[in-house]
Amino acid sequence: MSATKAKLRSGDAGGSFASETAEGGDGLRVLTLRPRRSLALSFGLPIGIVLISLGGVLAWQQQQLHPGIRTAFIWTAVIVAAAIVYVVFRFRRTEITVSPYGIVERGFFGITHSVPVRDIDSVVRVDLYRGASDETVNQVFVVGHDGRCLVRMRGTFWHATDMDEVATVLDVPEHVRSEPVSKAELHATDSKLLYWFERPFIG
Repeated sequence: MSATKAKLRSGDAGGSFASETAEGGDGLRVLTLRPRRSLALSFGLPIGIVLISLGGVLAWQQQQLHPGIRTAFIWTAVIVAAAIVYVVFRFRRTEITVSPYGIVERGFFGITHSVPVRDIDSVVRVDLYRGASDETVNQVFVVGHDGRCLVRMRGTFWHATDMDEVATVLDVPEHVRSEPVSKAELHATDSKLLYWFERPFIG
């Protein structure tokens, strides 16, 4: 049995693996994508600062504080710290695996969603405006034969170079919108790409 050939890319995206089963041949390409590492830091750092501040207040005024208030401070810090650990753990476990057979998405809460390639019609790339601002976010929509979005990737969470390879690995057509669009415009042309809770608020 030949050795497995693998390539590892790491960085802000949190790491992505592109591997082939056989060295010297095309093999079966499998791409494993993970969210940006910087997101966990951007969420966890402010909360950590708040916890340190609470701890400093508690240590400085522990003699003056009522025992009930001290207990409330301690339990609040413990609960928040546990929540941070849980969020970081779940975030690090989130991933999307892409292969010629389809996509397997493991979400934040550990729910696994599989989409076979036979159900995929194409991949749509869109720069979507953030609300009423001029800022845009690149998004990838893996679209089924009925026009519905099967898997959605946002540039806020996933690295652009990883999203570039999704259609190639799946070996399906990719349609790239040349101009940025708003949610209202996307709703008018491809309403099934949006989440159900996004549609009612679009005029």
